[in-house]
Amino acid sequence: MNQLLFWVLFNVFVVAMLVLDLGVFHRRAHSVKFREALAWSVMWMALAAAFAVLVYFWHGRGATLEFVTGYVIELSLSVDNLFVFLLIFRYFHVPPVHQHKVLFWGILGALVMRGAFILLGVGLIRRFEWITYGFGALLVYSGIKLFRQEEMEIHPEKNPVLRVFRRWMPVTENYEGGKFFVRRPGLYATPLLIVLLVVETTDLLFAVDSIPAILAITLNAFIVYTSNVFAILGLRSMYFALAGMMEVFHYLHYGLSVVLIFVGAKMLVSHYYHMPTELALGVVAGVLLTSVLASVVHPRKS
Repeated sequence: MNQLLFWVLFNVFVVAMLVLDLGVFHRRAHSVKFREALAWSVMWMALAAAFAVLVYFWHGRGATLEFVTGYVIELSLSVDNLFVFLLIFRYFHVPPVHQHKVLFWGILGALVMRGAFILLGVGLIRRFEWITYGFGALLVYSGIKLFRQEEMEIHPEKNPVLRVFRRWMPVTENYEGGKFFVRRPGLYATPLLIVLLVVETTDLLFAVDSIPAILAITLNAFIVYTSNVFAILGLRSMYFALAGMMEVFHYLHYGLSVVLIFVGAKMLVSHYYHMPTELALGVVAGVLLTSVLASVVHPRKS
């Protein structure tokens, strides 16, 4: 009963924060400035820290370490998403004033998809333990693929979801303010909806890596879900805070690839060796910090 109450209360909190975000602070569409984005980013991190304290008094030190490790992994992998969002917005020439709206609805859809993925993943691993090896191998493969990837590219024209959607729904040539649909006559989608679909399908692909990565740390569905949610909710503000300097962290994708390979290997050997959560957290944080420092010390040449 207590567990169900926590699920309900946490989701009520998430809905309340989303309503406050869109209905109050971003009621009028505007271009999000660095200071505003930084303030929201700090607020989301502070809320995550406060929740970690709550978990400590509720479930103890072990669950708290699992939450923090899952949050750090998801947040670091989400930074990789930010590069892709930047490319998508540049590709479609999305006006800055409408980017927050796309990210808001995109992340709302991501929360629903991630929740379903987590419940499915936890259920499968608890019922079929051998799936752990499949998830581990997938993470190692994804890490190696990311390590060998020089630059990120997007190819919306190859997106099967967009191909089907364009056949089914006519799309206007230009943006229509912040609208996703217009009538003229008949119902037309706008390019802003196309951008939203690209963001959603891209996040779906990222979830294939990020969810197994956190499942390598814990199978507590509530801890996995909450760490995911806090990282995703802070993703919009992080985008606007880091958009102008994303290219600076050119070594970050190497660090992320090492993290994926590490957590994948952890899953592959989980039946033979149980790695302490403190050690896993230390390795992940150390790798990410090293890649960021390397990017700053050795900047990319123009």
